[in-house]
Amino acid sequence: MTHLTIDNKKYVVIPEQDFQELQRNAALKWKPEKTFTVEEARAYGKKLIRKWASEK
Repeated sequence: MTHLTIDNKKYVVIPEQDFQELQRNAALKWKPEKTFTVEEARAYGKKLIRKWASEK
C-alpha cells in the first residue's frame, strides 16, 4: 500500500485485486431503498399531489 499526497489531499494506492474485494464486500452490505406496493404508491402520489396543489 502506498500513500500519496496531492494538493494537500491524502490518497492510498492498493492493488486492484484488493480494491475489487473491497467493492464486493461493500456491495454485499448495501441494502436498496424500500419499494412501495401499488396501493402505497397510489396513496403517496395522491398525498404529494394534494400537497403541491395546496401550495399554489
